[in-house]
Amino acid sequence: MRSIITIVALILVAAIPQAMAQNKKVDKALTYFNSGEYTKCSEMLVKLYPKTKDRPTKGKICFYLGECARKTSDPRNAERWYKKAVQAKYSNPLATLYLADALKMRGNYEDASATYSSYIDLVPDDKRGEQGVKDCETALQWEKKPTRYIVYPARWLNDKESDFAPAFGTDSTEIFYTSARESATGNERNANSGMYYTDIFYSKRDKKGKWSIPIPAEGAVNTNFDEGSPCISADGQTMFFTSCKNIKNQNLGCRIYTSTLLENATWSAPEEVPLFQDTAVSVGHPCLSPDGRTLYFSSDASGGLGGRDIWKATREGKNKWGEPQNLGGSINTQDDELYPFAAADGSFYFSSNGRGGLGGLDIFKHYTKDGVTHTENMQVPINSAGDDFGITFFKKFQKGYFSSNREGSRGDDIYAFYLPPIEVSIEGVVKNEETTVVITDAEVKLTASDGTQLESKTNNAGTFNFKLIENLDYMFVTNKPGFLKGVGKETTKGLTENTVLHIEILMSPINQVIEIENIEYDFNKANLREESMVSLDKLVEVLNVNSNITIELRANTDFRGNDEANLKLSDERAKSVVNYLVSKGINPARLTSKGMGESNPVKVTKKIADKYPFLKEGDVLSEAFINNLTSNQDKEICHQLNRRSEFAVISTDFKEIENGIPFGSDN
Repeated sequence: MRSIITIVALILVAAIPQAMAQNKKVDKALTYFNSGEYTKCSEMLVKLYPKTKDRPTKGKICFYLGECARKTSDPRNAERWYKKAVQAKYSNPLATLYLADALKMRGNYEDASATYSSYIDLVPDDKRGEQGVKDCETALQWEKKPTRYIVYPARWLNDKESDFAPAFGTDSTEIFYTSARESATGNERNANSGMYYTDIFYSKRDKKGKWSIPIPAEGAVNTNFDEGSPCISADGQTMFFTSCKNIKNQNLGCRIYTSTLLENATWSAPEEVPLFQDTAVSVGHPCLSPDGRTLYFSSDASGGLGGRDIWKATREGKNKWGEPQNLGGSINTQDDELYPFAAADGSFYFSSNGRGGLGGLDIFKHYTKDGVTHTENMQVPINSAGDDFGITFFKKFQKGYFSSNREGSRGDDIYAFYLPPIEVSIEGVVKNEETTVVITDAEVKLTASDGTQLESKTNNAGTFNFKLIENLDYMFVTNKPGFLKGVGKETTKGLTENTVLHIEILMSPINQVIEIENIEYDFNKANLREESMVSLDKLVEVLNVNSNITIELRANTDFRGNDEANLKLSDERAKSVVNYLVSKGINPARLTSKGMGESNPVKVTKKIADKYPFLKEGDVLSEAFINNLTSNQDKEICHQLNRRSEFAVISTDFKEIENGIPFGSDN
């Protein structure tokens, strides 16, 4: 009887040829992978998987099945096979990283984050693990607070097969895009992508807004291979597009071609755009700048940052372009940057999987503001856990189309989007500046920077409200007999979400002395400090809207020091205020000044008493009152309150033109 050891040895010897045969079959499948024929490779590996008993080989098969799914944008199967590779303890740690990527592309951010953490343990020096964890945290935040964009499927353009990379024709009534639908010229499936070969399709919108049934672009642009990513010149006469020849066991890459619109409304035979001398370089996704002088495109040419980068070339003739230039690190990364789009407002859009984000490819916006360049993820809902790419905008509006394979799509689909106007309103309250009591039945006049004017009145609660428009400045002027007109300012510029603004407008009783708050001077000097200008500029506004009044500017000191010196100092300080107001265009005939010295101590108002609890309304901050205080800090506050600038209305019948001579005239 054979021993157990002998039997096991014989089994192992018999298994060696079988394992070697399996490895050869795996290697053969990987030749298809290396030539970019991912569908063919996947079909072979799926058949080998159940027959393979050797654990390392099984792990290798699972890993490359995951790779084939990743390369063909199939995150569901990528997750399945990478997970099996990890479970089989496949030696390459990228299985864990790519499993995390697949989980992220399916929107499973919590599991993805945990898997990225596992990858950090395996390869602590690879920053992709840390970036993945951050991306998952950010994605969860963006999902909770999406931007204002509205996104919905463009069902009138989509088919059950993939549709993507839309581009407008001469205007927004024509659209060209890439489609793998059955009516395309090529009726076979691409061994690389697994889709039917794509063609360029066309649809037109009628006056009622209805799009025609999409048809292949007429003429010679479409072939049995892949054509797509069209771009139409501003005059509608030239089409730039990508064409990719696919020959068995050869990865020939893609090229950019041009075609001219003929008189019979068909497109001429394509002519290749010469960009790189190296014929092995793949070039695609053409995009013209609005002026037609610059061609942007994506390429894996050497000299880039890695993966596929976005490049540009400048027009030198009809179909002659200068030497391509890489757009550099403000756009490109070590991974892929694709599908450029140059908008009419100067913004530049592209898709990338190397800048972090929600999943696979995300759409980014690159722009310059105040001399500083910014590159920003467009967030949810423009971007999703899947691939989002190929965006195009209407020329004058924040709306357009883009492509995505997000959840609910049938492969790649085209989505429409628009940015609704920001809803902004303002809720205001008008109060008596001295008593803080609300003022009812006050007139409120709104003036916008675009010239719009609206009027309202405060209700019984002293409040008013208006609906506002984004990106405008607003001024509010309130009016009621017995009070100076009040002024308030607000802006809707820079707002990025629906907002309710709040404003409080104070009105001063016309028969009371009004303090000008926060007027400060250097010690024992009449020079106004820089911080005083803000309050004085507000006084300029009050004088401008109350153009009928004349006022007396009064400056007060505390009781410390020589009486005569204090009177002189206060007089000089009052004159400093007058001089500043005149420098801002206020007619000097409306202004007089008076130094009060220490003769007019403050009488505490409710407003002051609310701010300083040790004071009560009606207290007079005389020398005797202050000296009776026990706290040096409280004494100093009272001295500060006495050192004030204020004004009183002298008349309300001033006219800017007197004796027929306007103020400021040289006559």
